[in-house]
Amino acid sequence: MPELPEVETTRRGLDSVITGHQLNEIRIHHHQFRWPIPENLNQILQGHVLQACERRGKYLLLAFEHGVLIIHLGMSGSIRRVAPGEFLLKHDHVEFVFDNAEFRLNDPRRFGAVLWHPAENGDILNHQLLARLGIEPFDPQFTATYLHKALQDKKSAIKTVLLSGEIVVGVGNIYASESLFRARINPQTAAQTLSHARCKRLHQAILETLTAALESGGSTLKDYTGTNGEVGAYFAIHAAVYDKEGVPCKKCGTLIRKIIQGQRATYFCPKCQRY
Repeated sequence: MPELPEVETTRRGLDSVITGHQLNEIRIHHHQFRWPIPENLNQILQGHVLQACERRGKYLLLAFEHGVLIIHLGMSGSIRRVAPGEFLLKHDHVEFVFDNAEFRLNDPRRFGAVLWHPAENGDILNHQLLARLGIEPFDPQFTATYLHKALQDKKSAIKTVLLSGEIVVGVGNIYASESLFRARINPQTAAQTLSHARCKRLHQAILETLTAALESGGSTLKDYTGTNGEVGAYFAIHAAVYDKEGVPCKKCGTLIRKIIQGQRATYFCPKCQRY
């Protein structure tokens, strides 16, 4: 699944090209995503200028003067730039034709979303998909103290709590495993038992992990592609534990273990992350 660094990389790629430009046409080849794409979306947006390309959690927010287009990449979606008239690939479901560039949304599983939020419906951040999201990881208010306080009533395993996105967004499955390894915290540890000192390590680890991923363009998920058509290269080189079951830990040599938490794979070092 594209996680925060992948979505932010996509946002930056789009923002650098199409913000301030007119959307000439939206071509929808398949309306049935997680929620149906509005049938009249082209009529709503054709001829309007994109004012800003923003992000909240894993949601891309394309702001126009009369509302916001919400895009979620789901489990396997990606947006890439194409040449005018380029042959459609399988699973290219939506085409965005601007006055200076064309982009396509490709989503093999169609678990993503393309939704319209008209301005008259109020602040986009109050939308039902966004209103309950946790704090952004690079928000100055996301501190070790904030994290420690927020975990006090969380009895679930720390990995599960991170994945929920209720406390901090963007620490998805890959980055949660990597952050917990950096912080030397066992992913099965009850979240509420973490001391302030351990929360400080975890807070720092989250920022370091996400920063490294952003600088490298995201992870190498097999079905993730950036807006320039290139696959990210971060985890092919730098992953310490994710997808490395049975590989010796780079710090202590103990074999990396894999467990299942909340139907998601978790990877960790049993020695470095004993507690």
